[in-house]
Amino acid sequence: MEQRKEANGEAIAKSMLVLSKIKVPVIAIVIGEGSSGGALALGVGNKVLMLENAIYSILSPEGYASILWKDASRTKEAAEKMKLTAKDLYDLKIIDKIIKEPTGDEEESFKKVSKSLKREITKIIDEMKSKTPEEIVEERYQKFRNMGEYRKID
Repeated sequence: MEQRKEANGEAIAKSMLVLSKIKVPVIAIVIGEGSSGGALALGVGNKVLMLENAIYSILSPEGYASILWKDASRTKEAAEKMKLTAKDLYDLKIIDKIIKEPTGDEEESFKKVSKSLKREITKIIDEMKSKTPEEIVEERYQKFRNMGEYRKID
């Protein structure tokens, strides 16, 4: 089992390395629940979009509570501390854009969200067209280096 964890970690690290050096724009979109080590690789995108009701973290709130407090019943408290909502992540500069999710009919909501995503993706591609491959890589590097906020957790 330990060997498998190491292989997964190595695969994630290699994915991040490849994504960090690739000379074309990388657009990542969080549409549901991104909560594993593999979610780390999404952060290497030139642009990271996230649906407003999605969550994005490398660990589930249950896992966080179990590790930090040895008490999985503190899941709600863990979720608040983890800052895994679209608004939290936007404020921390982890993601670049929150895609609003309409309420109501599921099929109609899906169509609206799809149109919003298409519009945002097209806009990003249009913005990136004038950049050299080196500028694309450097922009991604600088974005990754400047994301987040560092502070002590209680």
